[in-house]
Amino acid sequence: MHTPPWGSGGPESAESPLPERGDGSSVRIGVLAPLTEPGWVEAGRHLLAGLEVAVGEVNDAGGIDGRALELVVRDTAADPRRAVAAVEELAGLGVTVLAGEYHSVVARAAADRADALGVPFLCSSAVLDALVERPTHWVARLAPPQSRGWRVYADFLLGAGHRRIAVATRPSLYWAAGTRILRDRFAAHGGTVTELDTNALTATGVCDALVDSRATALLLLVGHPDPAVPIVKSVRGDRRLAGILIGAPAGQPEFAGWVAPLGGDGAGVPFLRYLPAGASPLGTRVDEALRAKLGEAPSFVAFEGYDTGVVLAETLRSHGTDRTRLAASWPSVAVEGTRGRIHFTRVPGIDVWQWAGAPIQVVDRDPAEPGRFRVLHTG
Repeated sequence: MHTPPWGSGGPESAESPLPERGDGSSVRIGVLAPLTEPGWVEAGRHLLAGLEVAVGEVNDAGGIDGRALELVVRDTAADPRRAVAAVEELAGLGVTVLAGEYHSVVARAAADRADALGVPFLCSSAVLDALVERPTHWVARLAPPQSRGWRVYADFLLGAGHRRIAVATRPSLYWAAGTRILRDRFAAHGGTVTELDTNALTATGVCDALVDSRATALLLLVGHPDPAVPIVKSVRGDRRLAGILIGAPAGQPEFAGWVAPLGGDGAGVPFLRYLPAGASPLGTRVDEALRAKLGEAPSFVAFEGYDTGVVLAETLRSHGTDRTRLAASWPSVAVEGTRGRIHFTRVPGIDVWQWAGAPIQVVDRDPAEPGRFRVLHTG
């Protein structure tokens, strides 16, 4: 089952929300995802598709003790305040557990409110280390923390011989945390990181600053399509920067929306992806189901969504629907997901229950065939 957040008119429609089921006939999971701009809509769509495939399989097999799983979906639109309001609404509607979200700053706001309200939250895709403001047993996370993933990315750059890099940034807790991770890693190896503020620089100004910095790589720590697309086009078109590497550690090139405005200019841009080196039989089967649902190749975010559904189904089967019991069960989770065996532990410096074994790859689109991905590094 899937309760959408709005009528057919969409999120800004005056139509009333569809009726909510409160008769106890289903087990209700509150889902947070960016489904309208300025959120990364493709990521939200893939995340939701993964959850829907997993929940559909559970329901086809008889549900949880004969009760169907029902997704009650709310659009966060990359807005932390909207996410907090959604958490409060869903808690009031009596959902058993919360799941989802892609944007780290939004997930942080949602996790903090879920913790305060005592609602278990399985965060699917956001990576910010400081997902909550204090240690909590209410929140668990599938995606690897930013400090781990971005160190892997820094090691890829260092291994490729880059010692002087630049980062094009916009003010954000997430981008600032990423810059700090990169700066610390490069400093430990005698490298430097130059920060370029895209609020103060045009795309052409970024090119001029790159020339002055003598950086060999530019990382895009900015939103898409603006200012990422204009920057990529300007850098690719500047003869002075013919040899520079463009990177996007946050994963924007994973989605078709990256290629559409950039074409071949969007290839050869390394990014982080959370998939294993080889697909398991489960991963292969789920890949086929996701392709059929999405009408395109699934991103790693779709697999994160599916694994979220698998974890929640197993937890609900084993521990029931009481919120307190569910939150206490995170450390006992042991379930096979599409990307490996999932279990949660306490990781130093991380205040939520964390899957420490999530796979990490550095990948780009092949310049000779932009629809094909190349794995450049694993960690």
